[in-house]
Amino acid sequence: MVCRAVIFDFIGTLVHCKNYNMVDSEVKLYSALLSEGFGVEKDRFLGAYKEAHQKYRKIRYEMFREVTNAVWVSEALCSVGFKTTPEDSGVKAALNIFFEDFLSTLEICKGAEQLLVQTAQQYRVGLISNFTYAPVIYRCLQKTGIHSYFNAVVISDEVAWRKPSSKIFYDTLNRLGVQAHEAVFVGDSPLEDIKGANESGLRTVFIPSQFNSLNDLAQSKQIPDQIVEKLEFVPQKINQIFAAEV
Repeated sequence: MVCRAVIFDFIGTLVHCKNYNMVDSEVKLYSALLSEGFGVEKDRFLGAYKEAHQKYRKIRYEMFREVTNAVWVSEALCSVGFKTTPEDSGVKAALNIFFEDFLSTLEICKGAEQLLVQTAQQYRVGLISNFTYAPVIYRCLQKTGIHSYFNAVVISDEVAWRKPSSKIFYDTLNRLGVQAHEAVFVGDSPLEDIKGANESGLRTVFIPSQFNSLNDLAQSKQIPDQIVEKLEFVPQKINQIFAAEV
């Protein structure tokens, strides 16, 4: 068996967050919407926004269907008396401001770029990210300077499916032009990454992160093909996976 592609998770695996505060971002979202002409009392809007978030969280995490933040925001605004849609330019402008702080806290993980350089020399390279607003991921790829290493970038906001759904894995495999048994997925989430990739027929490498520990992996009862504690060991683990299948 030969490995032809390596696919990475993004947040938690290749980049990490440093000192992000969601509450501050929600206040900025509200202020941005005021500037766009949506005059509503802050607590009323934020209450409606949180209700929409909880409604779509169930769909996202139980049905693995992605729902963009623009839907939550426009639905919250409609519930407090405005007529708007997710395509409203004011909604999108406010979302760009909402994500500014999050984007500024994302930093590339130690060893990530060196790993991508090495991986891109040997394999097709893919990225799958569960994220509700695709422009943020593209901006972060540019910010960190790693965008050029990927042959395929797949974001749940754009394809409407989230990991662990096999649909997003198969989409990525098709874009890379490889079969599932020819690919390895590297990620930090036991359920979204390891479970999803395993069930889609890919080999898997788990790496602990600020979001998921080795204990979380054990509790999930998911079994990756290999575990690494540092990104620099990923190539060695990939070789071991496929050497064992010769």
